[in-house]
Amino acid sequence: MNPLIVKNLTKTFPAQRTFWGAIKSPPFTAVDNVSFEVKEREILGLLGPNGAGKTTTIQMLLSTLKPTSGAITYFGKDFFTNRSASLTQIGFASAYVGLPKRLTVQENLEVYGRLYGLTSQQRAKRINKYLEEFGVAHLANRETGALSAGETTRVMLAKAFLSHPKIVLLDEPTAALDPDIAQDIRSFILERREKDGVSFLFTSHNMGEVTEVCDRVLVLQHGNIIADDTPEALAAKVSTARLELLVGDTLQKAIDCVTQQGLTHKVHGHLIEIEVDEHAIAQLLQELTHTGVTYTQISIRKPQLEDYFVMIAKQSK
Repeated sequence: MNPLIVKNLTKTFPAQRTFWGAIKSPPFTAVDNVSFEVKEREILGLLGPNGAGKTTTIQMLLSTLKPTSGAITYFGKDFFTNRSASLTQIGFASAYVGLPKRLTVQENLEVYGRLYGLTSQQRAKRINKYLEEFGVAHLANRETGALSAGETTRVMLAKAFLSHPKIVLLDEPTAALDPDIAQDIRSFILERREKDGVSFLFTSHNMGEVTEVCDRVLVLQHGNIIADDTPEALAAKVSTARLELLVGDTLQKAIDCVTQQGLTHKVHGHLIEIEVDEHAIAQLLQELTHTGVTYTQISIRKPQLEDYFVMIAKQSK
């Protein structure tokens, strides 16, 4: 049984009116008839440009926002009629959501532990375990309002795993973290999937991160799913590669050649970076050689998930 099944999920916000009743802005559909499933032990990426509907979708999956229509099923049970029981099996963390600022880290986690129905012994053991796991045990007695953005994110991650959830929704969990801490978080996520069978719904603007951890990716655009595939398959939809050449005295010849062919390029000192269809690279190199261009170094960067994301972001404008 898949941990999460979403069918025809829709959220339409009503028209906004002025004080006098005139329409300020028309009704807006943020999520439009979206259906997908998160499989057992799967890390499913949810990507899309700003305004695509990612946050709205997650809010509905957490019941902090009521859908206009559609169904959400966790572990074979309707979410809306089994909300409390379902939420004890769902973890959530976001770089953009905080905790009550006047409570200490320890107090905040105690509150959530009680909400999850954990015994005092379970709370003590798990709070200590996850604060240690995320490197913030030394902050246990500090008020949450005094934490940095990165520290707050790590406390939120500790909170997300307190109940030993079966599925975890992560909304850009590494956005405020240093690269080394972010790598530790990614390793932790992969470990929980392998050791505990946890499933994840994962959003991020770090395409390298998505490629590293996600088995499959959904791409949202204007509230609709426009793609559902592996990170590698999505990257392959982009044919443009980047060709970098370290050119000596023939740099101007190289610039003239690629300009004549209408190719987008950038120059950094004696390095020229050219955007070219990967199937046309051999032909371009022959043309450069024919025009007298010589180079001492060459590198080819094949299309990556980031290139696909940039492509669909441009399309959404």
